[in-house]
Amino acid sequence: MPTDQQTAKFKQAMIATIACLILASIWFFIPHPAVAAIAILPVLVALTLKLPFLVCLGFIVFSFFRLHEVFPAIYPLRIPQLLALGTLASLSINLVTKRLPMFWSKELSTYAIFFILVVIGAFMASNRGEAMAALTGTYVKIAIMVLAIAWLVKEEGQFKFLHLAMVICGACVGLVALYNKSMGLELVEETRVTIGRSIGSMLGDPNDLSLVLLFPTSFAGALFLTPGYNRLLRLLGLIVFCVVIAAIIATQSRGGLLGICAVTGIFAWRRVENKFLLISVGVCALMLLMVLAGVSDRASGGAHEEGIDESAMGRIYAWQAAFGMALHNPFTGVGIDNFLSNYYAYSPHWDGQNHSVHSTWFGVMAETGFLGLIVFICLIVQIARIGMQSIKRFSPEVAGEHYSPVLYASAQALEAGLAGFCISGTFLTMGFTWPIYILLAIAVATSQYQLVPTTSKPSLFRFKDRPTPSSKLSRNTPRKLREKQIISSINRDKNAN
Repeated sequence: MPTDQQTAKFKQAMIATIACLILASIWFFIPHPAVAAIAILPVLVALTLKLPFLVCLGFIVFSFFRLHEVFPAIYPLRIPQLLALGTLASLSINLVTKRLPMFWSKELSTYAIFFILVVIGAFMASNRGEAMAALTGTYVKIAIMVLAIAWLVKEEGQFKFLHLAMVICGACVGLVALYNKSMGLELVEETRVTIGRSIGSMLGDPNDLSLVLLFPTSFAGALFLTPGYNRLLRLLGLIVFCVVIAAIIATQSRGGLLGICAVTGIFAWRRVENKFLLISVGVCALMLLMVLAGVSDRASGGAHEEGIDESAMGRIYAWQAAFGMALHNPFTGVGIDNFLSNYYAYSPHWDGQNHSVHSTWFGVMAETGFLGLIVFICLIVQIARIGMQSIKRFSPEVAGEHYSPVLYASAQALEAGLAGFCISGTFLTMGFTWPIYILLAIAVATSQYQLVPTTSKPSLFRFKDRPTPSSKLSRNTPRKLREKQIISSINRDKNAN
């Protein structure tokens, strides 16, 4: 005889099936995007209450990878807006009901200081309308997602799901970019590939596209190089790594090529003992990438331009203007997204049009001042410290029988991704976009992660049980004390064995 629980599940399945059939019938007779949105809404509500991490991750990948612009067929569904509402509702409900454990760390304090400087700069900006639009339209969402990822990612399965989401979304964007290149679609300067330029997508700029493609490179490389992972997953990592690199080459972005060398260089640095040989091979690889990308054939910055090419001189003029902005506004800068508005007043050379800063460091310095740049660099240093400590802590040699390929892969992706950000950031404007803040959130979540036995019911994201030390630790235990307890418990377990 079926139990009451089985009967309830059967009724729920029947109701869901009938609802799907009704919506499918309506869609057949009235193929309107609103019907599809109504069909998605119940699923979104359920996910909001039961799986807030999934809704948060969906909003991040749609906002960063611009999947609704990569695949224009789903653009009318307004998926990012629905996921944004679901994420806010989920966080609010879970915070009010205290189902979401909150904590604070030094990295979050540093970011809070930087966020306050950005807000003050926006209110004092010369073009306050653009500054407030950038602040409320994008940057506030990024700030909320930093806290959401840091607080929601607390299980090994969630780290794995986040890692795979970055790899798969990167593959989607890379394949579309390669398709456009092969078909001659959405090209800039006749050779540089873009995505969605005809519909005004952010990926319509080849430099921005290379920025988006560079981020999953570190995740794909870590997936391939981490021992202990499933062979199919490692093969997936290798394939996506090659696809994304080929797509970055198709953008002909010099910042993207430098980022590729930085990411692969970090992976190689920990595996090649002869550092001189590694550096020599790296320089040769960079030159080979330049040739493969056809940078010399670019309409701007190509070999046909004598001396310092036009693209390089444009960057130099923009950097000089950025320094002038910071010198005139050392504590607040000119305000977020106000570089273009102030370019004419501070540039030593005017050619009739404003230019982007094309540098993360100079962009942060211009728009938040010298004080903002110092805080931003402190944040980078803190993320780097967590990355190096996490690699040492989760490595097979140190973790021993408690080794987790998921955590080790996340630590490697964090370190390589940060290196790619710092190097490519010299030529790409990434100070107020998603990559560094996703890395910050992953770093905070990784530093707070602990090998604690979970007494709650099995989670959808717990792929397998992990071995745990014998001592019981609290999630509110300070980080340094928790690390000492973990190490001492592992040593006790080894001695006992």
